[in-house]
Amino acid sequence: MNKPLDQLSTAELIALLGERDQRIEKLEGILAKFQKMLFGQKRERFESPDQLSLPFETTAEVQQVLQEELTQKVEYVRRKSGAVHPGRTKLPEHLPVEEIELYPEGNLEEMTCIGKEITEELDYVPAKFIIRRYIRYKYVSKAQDDKSPIVIAALPSRLIDKSIVGTGLLASILTDKYVDHLPLYRQLQRFKRENIPIASSTLDGWVRQGLERLEILYGWLVKDTCGKGYLQADETTIKVLDSTKKKDTHLGYYWVYHNPVDGTVLFDYQKGRNQEAPQKILEGFKGYLQTDGYIGYDPYAALPGVTHLCCWAHARRKFFEAQENDRARAELALVFIGKLYEIEAHCREKKLTPKDRKAYRLDKALPVLDAFSKWLTENYAQTLPKSAIGMAMAYTMRLWKELSNYLLDGVLEIDNNTVENRIRPVALGRKNYLFAGSHEAAQRAAMIYSFFAMCKTEEVNPQHWLKYLFDNVMDTNIQKIHELLPKNYKQSLAKNHTT
Repeated sequence: MNKPLDQLSTAELIALLGERDQRIEKLEGILAKFQKMLFGQKRERFESPDQLSLPFETTAEVQQVLQEELTQKVEYVRRKSGAVHPGRTKLPEHLPVEEIELYPEGNLEEMTCIGKEITEELDYVPAKFIIRRYIRYKYVSKAQDDKSPIVIAALPSRLIDKSIVGTGLLASILTDKYVDHLPLYRQLQRFKRENIPIASSTLDGWVRQGLERLEILYGWLVKDTCGKGYLQADETTIKVLDSTKKKDTHLGYYWVYHNPVDGTVLFDYQKGRNQEAPQKILEGFKGYLQTDGYIGYDPYAALPGVTHLCCWAHARRKFFEAQENDRARAELALVFIGKLYEIEAHCREKKLTPKDRKAYRLDKALPVLDAFSKWLTENYAQTLPKSAIGMAMAYTMRLWKELSNYLLDGVLEIDNNTVENRIRPVALGRKNYLFAGSHEAAQRAAMIYSFFAMCKTEEVNPQHWLKYLFDNVMDTNIQKIHELLPKNYKQSLAKNHTT
């Protein structure tokens, strides 16, 4: 209104005061939320121990330091991209050597050794570097016939052709980077301490080619994931070095899909967060799709054969944030949600089967949901729509059907916490290496994040599994490539242990 206050009618004054009160209440709620995030407890009082806790903001000084480090790394990557490769570095002589003698197959008694070929690779065993030297003896017939063929033992399949890196060393490098979040430029310091001259371009090449060997197994995983009947989906950001941007990085996204039933995890890199981004995975999907309230999933949730579930942890978080705005209503809503989680805890403690879990939920959780729904309907009319408590209620009521759909089947989860936990390594890793070198590098990283996440689910040592994969992937039939997955690797270990 542009009229002076003394010219306003009583009704106009009341409307103006109402708008002012709403704005004050909204701003107070925002202020209370910021204060809570800066000075209050770091975890929600009602959240599960596995729930992610992300920082609200960093100080200006920290932001400046991070930006300076990012700028230095961007310049470093671009400088070395134009460097000429100096050729293979000679392996140092001070390292211990493990010699493996390989002889040709067949009867060698009638043949004479005329020489040998030596192939060396730099490998790694826990706490030390070694040189593995393959000594291949060559033989020729004692008849000394000019037409007699020379025979020599075959080398084992090489993961990276004409490279000195062994599978154990490469598995260690990738595990350090993607599990322990140790950037490559820091790993180079470890080689320098051991007086091993490895160029940064060589290390980059090893990582790139090692990740490329995962493509065949990752391709199988993509097809398998599309056929799952239950997927949890979430997304997180990753900064990517983009040649079209001189002073900044591109903000890309990892879209993550997880099946809690069998532990399948798939990371898929996309340049954006638009509705087309999950199309490759979700376009033909049928079954249960569990997400947060992000509208980008709506077109896929509406597809025939798809039942959409939402996440109670997200709804709970909104009521937690609304406590400073309307403590009485927010805490009562948290009590309702807390009862739902108590029922889930009972199901886990008793290790109920999916059938029994569904029956128990219908008996115990459904009455809680009915009471909560009635309470929301009655109280929403008494709140300001733009207040924190009003928005928390509106969010929950808008998604009520999707929030209640977990009652449909005992295999379904009440929230998306498990897929959020699979994203945790990305959140930790980007604080250390800050960005991916290219969009292609980001997708290659998505592959190994997928498999390492499954290693965590199966409680498999990721470095041991990756070495096993590298040792076998070149000789495994494409029809049996899935046998190299962490789950099957664990089963093979258990079988070998029993025998």
